[in-house]
Amino acid sequence: MKKHFKTVISASRRTDIPAFYMDWFMAGVKQGFFEVQNPFSKIMHKVPADNEAVHSIVFWSKDYSPFLRGGYGTALIDTGYHLFFLFTINSESPILEPRTPPLANRLAALKKLAEQFGPEAVTWRFDPICHFATEQGPQNNLGDFVAIADAAAACGVARCVTSFVDVYRKLVTRTKVLKNFSFAPPGPERQAEILLRMQTVLQDRGITLYTCCENRLEGILPKDCGILPHACINHDLLEKLYGPGLSKKQDKGQRASQGCRCMESRDIGSYSLHPCRHSCLYCYANPEGY
Repeated sequence: MKKHFKTVISASRRTDIPAFYMDWFMAGVKQGFFEVQNPFSKIMHKVPADNEAVHSIVFWSKDYSPFLRGGYGTALIDTGYHLFFLFTINSESPILEPRTPPLANRLAALKKLAEQFGPEAVTWRFDPICHFATEQGPQNNLGDFVAIADAAAACGVARCVTSFVDVYRKLVTRTKVLKNFSFAPPGPERQAEILLRMQTVLQDRGITLYTCCENRLEGILPKDCGILPHACINHDLLEKLYGPGLSKKQDKGQRASQGCRCMESRDIGSYSLHPCRHSCLYCYANPEGY
């Protein structure tokens, strides 16, 4: 007899649903399914949303303030859903993240999120680490890392996931229109040094550093350094928090060759139907004409 596993809803790698599209999300919950567009074929299909079929919902966001103000999380939990939160909090950077809220606002949202839903249900993503050159010279986005780490530790958040920016073709095209700007990622050995310094900061604060899709650094980092490869949608962690019922299948739609360890999930976002309005320079989900 074939075993039926429950679904993990990913909301979403393709856009920021908690910041911009929670009314649409709650309408899907109410009707019992989400209508989702395949990002390649553009064909629409239905993803079941009833809480009997859904093991847990993994939210991804850079701004949970609208989610918290709207009381959506409490409403979902009261309806029987289990929630997990991936919160990307990077340093303030008008060049890289022109439309994310001020850092103080994001840290306040992190505190509220941990208080309302428990710090064990929250992972902080400092992602991606960016090195770039402008007319002022070499720069990076690590300036607020220690301050964010302090805030995360004060909230009891014990996981930080990071990776280095991927300078893919779309990103090269996008940055060509900018005057005196180019991404300048360091080599693998230098990247490993940066991670080790970050790990020292985090270790002192009781936070474990994990990498996302950084296979190439595993042979460079010391084996006992404490920096671990991670699955952002994590089978073992979700079952630990919310009980059994999940498949152990790896998500074939992600970057497994680069080190993605995420379990299978159903992503309900859309690049075109739910365009992300953060306009982050480095992001593959940035819809602004590139």
